[in-house]
Amino acid sequence: MWIWQREEWPNFRWDEQVIEPRLREVRLNQGILLGKVSAQSQDQQQTMLDTLLANIVHSSAIEGEKLNAFSVRSSLANKLGLSEERPFPTTEQTDGLAEIMLDAVENLDEPLDLYRILEWHKKLFPQGYTLFNPVIGGQLRGNEPMQVVSGRIDKPTIHFEAPNREILEAELKIFFEWFNQSKNDYTLDPLLRAAITHLWFVTLHPLDDGNGRITRLLTDLALAQAEKQSVRFYAMSVGILANRKSYYQILEDTQKSDLNITGWLLWFLDILEETFSGVLSEIDKTVYKTNYWRNVDQTQLTAEQVKVVNRMLDGDFSQGINTSQYQKVAKVSRATATRHLATLLELGCLVKSDAGGRSTRYFLP
Repeated sequence: MWIWQREEWPNFRWDEQVIEPRLREVRLNQGILLGKVSAQSQDQQQTMLDTLLANIVHSSAIEGEKLNAFSVRSSLANKLGLSEERPFPTTEQTDGLAEIMLDAVENLDEPLDLYRILEWHKKLFPQGYTLFNPVIGGQLRGNEPMQVVSGRIDKPTIHFEAPNREILEAELKIFFEWFNQSKNDYTLDPLLRAAITHLWFVTLHPLDDGNGRITRLLTDLALAQAEKQSVRFYAMSVGILANRKSYYQILEDTQKSDLNITGWLLWFLDILEETFSGVLSEIDKTVYKTNYWRNVDQTQLTAEQVKVVNRMLDGDFSQGINTSQYQKVAKVSRATATRHLATLLELGCLVKSDAGGRSTRYFLP
């Protein structure tokens, strides 16, 4: 029996004693992220562009589709009114992807309905999108059973079967009503609402293709409605792609069980916190890099020295750099590499390990 066949569907429940402490931890990291993003003096529109780009590219990668990131970036820049030094040619598909991504994170007060979902789907699969996957964008799936299967054609493993086409539109109506009303339900934490949105819609699986990508857009919409800002600066699809195997496993386990979705909520919160932590780590690196160069007189350094130090500041050579590595990165002779490293040491740009001779390595202070 699938979860949607349960008598109590869709009355989800969970163990609050398990979820509440985890939710508080994730909320704390979300608050820290909001604070650090707000404190950054760098161009936040460029940061948002990079984040939305990552969300689009990684969401497609989860489904095994590789997009041209340069084209998607140019489409996003055009929609955001940002200029690029070297714009890349865009396509109807990349323009459509940019449009639906921005709709999900900016048009937060517009009600969710079937028309909006099908418009997203139409832009996800523009006419003539591919000869090998002739999906007709902008319409619900047909009358054939919708199953997620793997294995041999003659002996398939059925991981999930979606609700029958006969009841699909009624099920979607219930979902849309809940989504629009729950936005103002102060008894339901917005992060849990986003997790439920994801599970509920992907379980309905209303489209022939693109269900996962539309589901993740809806999740972004729910997260954006939750706090109206930081979703522009983190891409949850990056975390889902990095944990794709466990993503499909927890979905299958949940869709085969009863209405207790504690396991799904924990997985969702774990990935969300992992995503927050990744962005916080990048912000810390940026702050460290900014402060580092603030205390260094770059006029005393060569272009090669600046290049190598920047590589180290970006996280390369976490075990330190030796003379041979410096020589290779800077493309200089060994004698010049030795002299450059000595200068960086003297200026306090690097520190030297205790080991001598060939084992000598240089680190950031």
